[in-house]
Amino acid sequence: MIMISSKGRYALRVMTYLAVNAEREFVPLKEIAEAESISLKYLESIARMLSKEHYIEGTSGRGGGYHLTRKPEAYKVGDILRLTEGTLAPVSCLKDNAEPCGRAELCCTLPVWQGLSNVITDYLDNMTLADVAGKGRFDE
Repeated sequence: MIMISSKGRYALRVMTYLAVNAEREFVPLKEIAEAESISLKYLESIARMLSKEHYIEGTSGRGGGYHLTRKPEAYKVGDILRLTEGTLAPVSCLKDNAEPCGRAELCCTLPVWQGLSNVITDYLDNMTLADVAGKGRFDE
């Protein structure tokens, strides 16, 4: 079964925290780490990945931190998780660039996995960061 790693879960939490605090110019990563009870060192690696792909933008120094590069409505939860997880496919034969399975035509269970994959993709790609942020509760 598909398992979202801590990297994926934490990336979504970081992005959600930034969405909730979108009115602020920059939010310090240390603040996010404390509010979310996540290791600052681990968040730094996640922030680098999100920044490299232009999901967030950071600045250092006094008043530094991170902010979203787009409006929260412009981010699909599925895209954030695919960035961190690489794939959301429930089985290896459905991963992007998977070697074609020699049994695909004979596989009675393939439609089950394709259907599950479609449900996962539809669900996560029809939920935006704004949707998640609207449901989250954060201390201010």
